[in-house]
Amino acid sequence: MAYGLRGRNLRFPRFPHDIDMDSFKRFLDRNHSPKTSKDILYYAKIYGSCLLEQDFSKLNNFSISKKRHALAALSNLAKFLGIHEDFKKLVKDYGLKWENVKAEDLLISRLTKFETQGSVIAWTKKVKEEWPCFGAFMDFITVSGLRCVEAIESCNLIIDLSRQGKLNEYYNAEKEVLEHFRFKQIFIRNNKKAFVSIVPRTLIERVALSEKITLAQITNRIKRKGLNPRFNDIREYYATCMTRHLSQPEIDFLQGRISGSVFMRNYFNPALISDLKERVFKAIEELSLLS
Repeated sequence: MAYGLRGRNLRFPRFPHDIDMDSFKRFLDRNHSPKTSKDILYYAKIYGSCLLEQDFSKLNNFSISKKRHALAALSNLAKFLGIHEDFKKLVKDYGLKWENVKAEDLLISRLTKFETQGSVIAWTKKVKEEWPCFGAFMDFITVSGLRCVEAIESCNLIIDLSRQGKLNEYYNAEKEVLEHFRFKQIFIRNNKKAFVSIVPRTLIERVALSEKITLAQITNRIKRKGLNPRFNDIREYYATCMTRHLSQPEIDFLQGRISGSVFMRNYFNPALISDLKERVFKAIEELSLLS
C-alpha cells in the first residue's frame, strides 16, 4: 500500500478522503515555507484526483502558470504517496512540460509593469505615507533585498530578541550584518534561503522599536486602499541597484540564490563580509534607498 493512503487500493481512491491530508501538510511544512505549503496543498486538493486516477489530460488545457502550479503540487503529492515514478511517467505520457517564461517575455512584462504601475520607490513612499507604522519595515525590505516573508520573519525576530536583550545572537553590530544562518529553521529552507543581510545599525534600531507585523496585516491594508502589493518589485529593484557596486554572484549570495556549500566555500569570511558591507552601504547612500 502506498504511504499516506488510508487502507484502500490506489486504483479506486476517493480523493481526498483516502489520503491523510494532515500528514501531507506536515510533509510539506518540512521542506517549504508556510505560504508555499498552503499553495501546494490547495492545488493538490483540487487536482489530486488526476494523479490517483492516472489521467493528466485536463492539465494540457491549463495556462503555463496554472500548469506549473498543478504539476508542482502533484509532484509533491506523488513523493508523499511513494509513487513519484508513476507521476513522471504520466507527465511523459501526456506530453507535459515544466514550461518557464521566456527571458524576453519576462523583460517585456517588467517594462510594461513599470509603464502601467510606475516607480516602485514612489509606491514604497506612498505606503509609508499612508501607514507610518510600516515605515521601518518598508525601509528594511528595501535595504535588505529579502523576500517579503523573510523580511517579516526577520523584523519580528529582531523585535523579539531586542526585547529579550539577545539581539546580539542575530545581529553582528560590529559588521552590521544580520546572520540569518544562525536560525536555520526560519531562513534555510529547501528551495529558498537567506544567509546574511547587510543592514545599517540605525535601521536595525528603528525596527527593534517597531511593532511586529504579519503578511496578511500589511497586504490587506494595502489592498483596501486600492494599491497592488509590490514587494517582489522591491526585491528586483534592490538587485538592479546593487549591480553598480556588486557582482552578480555577490547579489545572489545576499538574496539567497546560492547553495549552502557555495556560501561556506566562498563567502563565510569576515574580510569578504566587510568588503561587501562597504560596497552595499555605498550603493544605499548613492541611490538614497532610505529616502
